[in-house]
Order: sequence, then structure tokens, then C-alpha cells
Amino acid sequence: MRRRRSIRAVALVAVLLTIVFAHPARAEGDEAAAAEEAAKVLANANNPLASMVAFNIQNYYYSSLYGTDETSDTAWLRYAQPFGRWLMRASLPISTVPVPESPDPESGLGDFNVFFAYLLSDPSSATQFGVGPLLSAPTATDDALGSDTWQAGAAAVYFNAESRRVQYGALLTYQTSFAGDGTDVSLAAFQPFYLFQLGKGTYLRGTPIWAFDFENNSYSMPIGLGIGQVIKNNTTVYNIFIEPQWTFLHKGVGQPEFTVFVGINLQFMGK
Repeated sequence: MRRRRSIRAVALVAVLLTIVFAHPARAEGDEAAAAEEAAKVLANANNPLASMVAFNIQNYYYSSLYGTDETSDTAWLRYAQPFGRWLMRASLPISTVPVPESPDPESGLGDFNVFFAYLLSDPSSATQFGVGPLLSAPTATDDALGSDTWQAGAAAVYFNAESRRVQYGALLTYQTSFAGDGTDVSLAAFQPFYLFQLGKGTYLRGTPIWAFDFENNSYSMPIGLGIGQVIKNNTTVYNIFIEPQWTFLHKGVGQPEFTVFVGINLQFMGK
């Protein structure tokens, strides 16, 4: 059953890839203006602080977990909306996880998460930095899929797109439980971004998440290297990617050993 779910997730991404590639970007009349616009599109395609509405479908398939013979899978639905200098990012996970002492995994919704980042830098700058509050709500459909607690914390985001060839940055979050009857949470996550443009919208990428669980004294630190393709079609930017990740440092049973991260990110530029 677990493998069927992972196959369905990969099949969904394959269908999305087919749809997007069947609608190639239209050529611009002026080559210089088109080149400048293309550079901006590529720079913003992976910018977590880009001031535009965005919707992402991303899937992490954990094909092996340290200390177990199980697998795991988490899909994320994410929506971003700018409000002036504020950017809201809301995320909802849909997971399939192994359950101790049970032959069957548990599937369903996880805890809803939202953070607001206030842009401290000039919105027109190629280097951007934002900070803001974070809130997590206990929306999980089963105890195995969430903590059953309300959590609050903060997020900080940095992104540097000064170079047309290389972009980089990081997202840092911390959250802790403050209400609820479930398991106490004290969790930090550090996600570096490193992007290398190859030309014509194709790029190499790495966006691993280093997670530190202070309550359970466990952590995982993966490294990733994948490939993506950015396509602009009218006022919508499609960003499709696949990124294998390997965990080089870890502590605790059940930490991911090998991960396949795939997704499609949509940005709506407006008129």
C-alpha cells in the first residue's frame, strides 16, 4: 500500500510535467527585453520572498529510514500571498507514516502551518531578507500524523539573486508548543537554498531541510542535488523539479536516510 501511494505521487508529478511541457513559453518580440524578463523570472522562480501569489505541490518520499525497514511519504500543499511588505506562506501536509507495533501505516492530514515574513530589505533589491511569526495548528487526523498541540515560533528568510548564474539563501524556523494535550514540541529547521542556472530555464538545485528535535534529542542533516526546469507561459511561471537527498548526519530512529523530493511550483505574475 505504501509503494502504491508513492507511485501515485510520482505519477501525479509526471502528469503535471506533461501538461506544462505541452504549453511552451511564447517568444517575446524584443530580444533584449525578453532576455531581461527571462533573467528576472529565473531569479524569482525559487525566491521564497517573491512578491507574487504562488501555489506549490511538493512530495517527499522517504525510501529508507534509519533503524527501520519502513518507508514514509509526505506531500505538501503550499500557498503564498503577499500583502505589501508582508508575505504569508500557508502549508498543509498529507502524510503516510509507519506506526509502531502495527502492520499498517497511517495516512491523513498533518498539522497546518503558516508564517508571515516581513520584508526588511528593499523590495526591488536582488538581495532580500524577511522575518516574522509562525503558527502551527493541530489539524492532524491521527496522533501519528501530528503533535495534537498548538505551536508558535518565528521564521527568517534570506535570498540572494545578485548573480544570474547562481542564487542562494536560507530559511530558518523555530516552533514550540504552548497549548494542547499532545506531545510537547521544540523544533528548529534550517533549509539552505543553492541554485545553479544552466541556461534556457534549466537549473541544478539543492534545498535540503536540517531538522533538530530538541524534545527527543534527535536530528537529521541531509544534502540534496537535483535538477529543475522553469517555464513561463503567459502570466504563470511553472517550476518543475526532482531532487534526491542523502542524510549525512543523523541521530534517532526513523530519521530519513534517502529521500526523493519532487514538485511543481506555480507563480502567478498578474497582468
